[in-house]
Parts: sequence; structure tokens; C-alpha cells
Amino acid sequence: MTVSNLPPLVTVFGGSGFVGRHVVRTLVRRGYRVRVAVRRPDLAGFLLPAGYVGQIALVQANLRYRESIFRAVEGASHVVNCVGIMFEAGRNTFDAVQDFGARSIAEAAHAAGARLTHISAIGADPDSRSSYARSKGRAEATIFSVLPDAVILRPSIMFGHEDSFFNKFAAMAKVFPALPLVGGGQTKFQPIYVEDVAEAVARSVDGTIGAGKIYELGGPEVMTFRECLETMLRVTNRSNKLVSLPFGIASLIGSIASLIPFVKPPITSDQVQLLKVDNVVSEAAAKEDRTIQGMGIRPTLAASILPSYLVQYRPRGQYTGSGRAA
Repeated sequence: MTVSNLPPLVTVFGGSGFVGRHVVRTLVRRGYRVRVAVRRPDLAGFLLPAGYVGQIALVQANLRYRESIFRAVEGASHVVNCVGIMFEAGRNTFDAVQDFGARSIAEAAHAAGARLTHISAIGADPDSRSSYARSKGRAEATIFSVLPDAVILRPSIMFGHEDSFFNKFAAMAKVFPALPLVGGGQTKFQPIYVEDVAEAVARSVDGTIGAGKIYELGGPEVMTFRECLETMLRVTNRSNKLVSLPFGIASLIGSIASLIPFVKPPITSDQVQLLKVDNVVSEAAAKEDRTIQGMGIRPTLAASILPSYLVQYRPRGQYTGSGRAA
């Protein structure tokens, strides 16, 4: 195969993370060459067997260092940014990773003549009271100023084997007799399967969806925080109590937990701010077909996937049974 006949090259930033690994595998199945840009390539070797020899390349890149970003993008026809953080730690701040980093990726893609797909989040808003949502909103505005034909995807909470939502609360249910319902558990989510998000990314790389738009990705069901935890408890065959935790107390707990060094906080005050706003597809996006369904993708029900990986949290694992009756 000559160089001119090689499949297109796609650079995926954060390709070893929860979303990124699914994006890489989906692109590989389509025949693309994929360059996985991560801080620790030595920890991303598990991705290599997903493709044929040489189809996946691992390169070092850090969003705080523009030179590494530009090197990772050289020669690519498309760039995908999957990098995001849910809480700040040391130099990994929302501004550094989700604002400055996203801007640098957009500028690198522009310099290379590549198209860009950026994974943001429902609720991204430069005027939000949440630092996380503000940085996401600023990044979106910056990206469109650099690359007006970029594709931005805003998923609701994502579920899948390595997710940090259902896994987190299922692990807590094994240890604690009660689980907290921040704000009474009335916040609404629209959980979407990570594989569906990866398919949306792949279609943007294929060029089969409209460019220069923001798409909001939600699953087929709108569920409250309480309903999400009740579903998890049914699947794991557990009967933990659900205790309402006022926003103010939750925020205080988050502030204190964030002060403990070298420990991942169970919740932060900024995450409490996020929980004050519903995380569902907007009416505007639905009306304009800027949704997963508008891309021609049929979203997956959470109930069809959760048992495949939450089984490990049942009292006797796979031998417990299929879960409590609804």
C-alpha cells in the first residue's frame, strides 16, 4: 500500500479514557488509522490489539503544552477531543484542560487543515455558576471562532462498563447502608450509552452529519437521580436506603473533601452546582434534530446494558440472580 493509498489518519486526544477507548475502537472498525494522543502512552497499550499491526499508534501529548498538541495533529485529516475532567487536582484545572487545552487542539487542527469533533457536555455555558460548565462553554465558543465547521457533541451522563456514575454508586452500595440523594434526587438525567456516543463521533468523522453544529446526545429515557439509583439497586439486588441530602450540606461536604490531598473526592461543591440543573436534551436541540436520533442512531436503553457490568456488585456476584423485582 502506497502512502497516497493509506486510510485517513484520525488523532484522538484522550483515546485511552472512558469515552476515548470506545471512539478508537469504533474508528478502527471503520478502517481509519488512529493516532492516540495521551499523557501516558505506556499505559495505553491495551488499545493496540483493537486494530491490525500499525493501524493504531500511541503518542505522548499533554494539553498544557501546545508543542505536543501540534505534533500529535500533524498529518491528520480529522481530530477528536475526548479529554475532560470532573474535578480539579493540582495543575489539572478546568481552565487548563477544558478551555486552554481545547483551544490549543482547535488551533492545531486549523493549522493542519484537519476537521474537529469535540466532546463537550450538556449544560455547557460560559455563564454557568459551575466552573466545570463555564470552562466547557468557553471552549465551545473558542472552537467555533477557530473552526466554524467543527462538530460539538454534548452528551448527558454516559453509562458503560468503565463509567464513573453507576459504578461509583454501586461500589458505595457495597459499603454503606444508605446512599445520598443530593437535592432530594430530583435532578433529571438522560443517560446515554458510551458506544452510542462513539458511533456519533464516528459519523462526524465520516462526514455524514452536518458540520458547524452542537448536537445534544441523550438516551431514550429521562430519569431522575433517584430513579437512576433505584435502577442500580434493582440490578445489583440491593436494598440500601436512599437519604435526601440538601444542596447546602452536600456543597459543604464537597468543599471539605476537596481539601484532602491525594484523595479523589466523592463529590465536589462544583458538582453540587451541576446537580441543581437538569441534564437533558434541550427543546431547541430536539426541535432542530440536533440529537442522537437526528443522526440516525437508535439510542440504547440503560436496562439492557447495566446488568452486563453491575453484576459484580451483587452480594454474591453472578450467582445472586438477575436482580430484585421492580
